[in-house]
Amino acid sequence: MAQIIERKSKDGSVTFFARIRRKGAKAVCASFKRKTDARLWIAETENAILDGRYTARSEERKHTVKEMIERFHLDYPMDAIRRSHLKHWEDEIGFKLLSDITPACINEVVAKWKREPNMRGEPRRGAVLNRYLSSLSVVFTAASRDWEWISRNPIREVRRQKEPRGRIRFLSDSERERLLEAARTSYCPFLYLVIVLALSTGMRKTEIMSLRWEHVDFSKSVLLLMKTKNDEPRRVALRGLALELLKQHSRIRRIDNDFIFPGEPGNQVHGYFDIRKAWVDARDRAKIENFVFHDLRHSCASYLAMGGATLLEVAEVLGHKTLSMVKRYSHLAESHTANVVERMNEKIFGSGL
Repeated sequence: MAQIIERKSKDGSVTFFARIRRKGAKAVCASFKRKTDARLWIAETENAILDGRYTARSEERKHTVKEMIERFHLDYPMDAIRRSHLKHWEDEIGFKLLSDITPACINEVVAKWKREPNMRGEPRRGAVLNRYLSSLSVVFTAASRDWEWISRNPIREVRRQKEPRGRIRFLSDSERERLLEAARTSYCPFLYLVIVLALSTGMRKTEIMSLRWEHVDFSKSVLLLMKTKNDEPRRVALRGLALELLKQHSRIRRIDNDFIFPGEPGNQVHGYFDIRKAWVDARDRAKIENFVFHDLRHSCASYLAMGGATLLEVAEVLGHKTLSMVKRYSHLAESHTANVVERMNEKIFGSGL
């Protein structure tokens, strides 16, 4: 069965998506600027399928990288950072057919970006280039898995750039007190609760800001994160001040918006509050330097490690699948580890000579 779906973009342009459903197989899709082209494609593709001539490779020769990115924009929500990454890829290889995209082609672009300075005149870091690769990889995965435009994701065969050991910056006791005080007096009514949640749970900013009331279970004192960085649901424990503040906040809810931190027109991201300006204002008033919002997550992990939590426990709280990401906090737990070893030795050997 075939169908044509008409979709309008924000700039008013119209795209026609043609879809052919096949029994026992994924649907075959393509996008066109004209409806007549969509109809012609359906007729030709259905004949190729019936004759056994259809392959995914034929789709790779029909679509450009630009068309793939445009389709992704329509089908999936994304933040401003990913949009920016994809715009750079579109500028570099948007004109190329998907069949022409190879690991060597991608490496060529990455090598060019490594040679070019960024907006601050500095060399592009490996971590930044890896984020660009990850953003494009997500699009290729959709083209392969969901639309069958390509047979494989070429980004998976591209070697990632070397990255320095993860940055650790956490708040000292005095910095934490100043930041919380600045948040209490912020013009943003949500900022204090948002920062308390970040420090007590280690959640990322997007995970916090995109929370909806349906994700809160006060009876079990947990949050259920459905959309996380690694695409796996995660349960987050709520305790102490964070739990009490969220209970107080729950007494006042917007009827027209289910977000815990709903945005207003002109100050929102995908429906939730855009906290960037309020965060920078509070941080600067607290006179805290060299600190970004994500460092609140590092602060949570550091406090856990210094409080005696094992690396496995820190990884569990932060939602990491492996211990590699939390090894950066191992030195903070050294004193705790030393105490464990000392107690073990006293038990088996006694207190000494």
